Amino acid sequence: MNLRDFKKDVEYLVGEFVDDCTLFLAINPNKASDEVAAVIEEAIDLYNNMKDAANESVEGKKAAYYAGLRKEMCEKVDALYEKLSSIVISKK
Repeated sequence: MNLRDFKKDVEYLVGEFVDDCTLFLAINPNKASDEVAAVIEEAIDLYNNMKDAANESVEGKKAAYYAGLRKEMCEKVDALYEKLSSIVISKK
């Protein structure tokens, strides 16, 4: 695990989440747009925070640091997907 791979993972995972949100909004233009927009804002904040954490100087075991960041990112993206799922379910 290195910095370049981590940054690509952040861009891919958060980008796919935002794509899923915009797909929901495109299919359901009149439903929960404010709620989905708030979740998209959370995703953007996650993206920025992960990029900032990745750019911090790391002393010692860099691989372990990036593995921890990857785990944290995956957990937070899962939480965002759960929020989106609850929005989708409640708006049927």
